[in-house]
Amino acid sequence: MKKLILTIAFIAVAQFAFAQEDAAFKAEVMKVIEKSGSAGQMNSAKKQFLATIPKDKHAAFTLEFEAIMPKIYEGIAKIYMEEYTKDDIKAMLAFYESPVGKKMSLKSEIIAEKSQESMMELQGEIQALLMKYM
Repeated sequence: MKKLILTIAFIAVAQFAFAQEDAAFKAEVMKVIEKSGSAGQMNSAKKQFLATIPKDKHAAFTLEFEAIMPKIYEGIAKIYMEEYTKDDIKAMLAFYESPVGKKMSLKSEIIAEKSQESMMELQGEIQALLMKYM
């Protein structure tokens, strides 16, 4: 009986320690996501969406869009936690806290917008290429 209680206690302590470690890792991942400029990229996407919505509905759309953002970041965090190690995340944080990393974060929205414009210009060529091989 003592062994059973000891085993259960050990498992409970291990689970608790793992959960705390996991929460700390997730917090670090969320910092990387924030510092990487994801918000700027999402703002760029939001602007694109708003262009297709009547102006009188912009405020309501923005409210609902902003409510979805935490879910998006949670999903991204889960993927990062699956694909990157804790050391990877620490290295990313160090980069995003550097001058170049900060500049990347600040420029993320502009880069996303210009990239979208560039892709729009190439869309005709890409469609022609697809049609050639279909």
